[in-house]
Amino acid sequence: MRALLTSFKNFAFSGSLVDLAVGLAIGVAFAAVVESLVGDVILPLVAAIFGAPNFDALVLTVNGSQIRYGAFLTAFVSFLLLAFTIMLLVQAIRRATGREAAGAQGSRECDHCKSFVPVDASVCMFCTRDIEPIAS
Repeated sequence: MRALLTSFKNFAFSGSLVDLAVGLAIGVAFAAVVESLVGDVILPLVAAIFGAPNFDALVLTVNGSQIRYGAFLTAFVSFLLLAFTIMLLVQAIRRATGREAAGAQGSRECDHCKSFVPVDASVCMFCTRDIEPIAS
């Protein structure tokens, strides 16, 4: 039983699990901020332009059943605005932190030793031969 508790303690407090928990908490907080920005700032601006805060009143009646396509349109517009806002925030964060200027992502195979190296590498880190970078 003691070995099981020790094993669990090592797992629960390992660096990667704690990093994951911190990342998840920050992600939830970031999501709440972005959700509030879209719901409380951007959607009211859209409402000011189109005259209605949402499209929930749009309903199509077919044989006595209601198809609430307005609720779908509201959710769809909210999703698009949320995705666009996240894209703009991520771009701003990348510019502010300088991460946008970092090297290209991904890897490719070295022509000589067939090991995987970064796409912007000019020398293979395994066989140390010169290779032509795919991305600069």
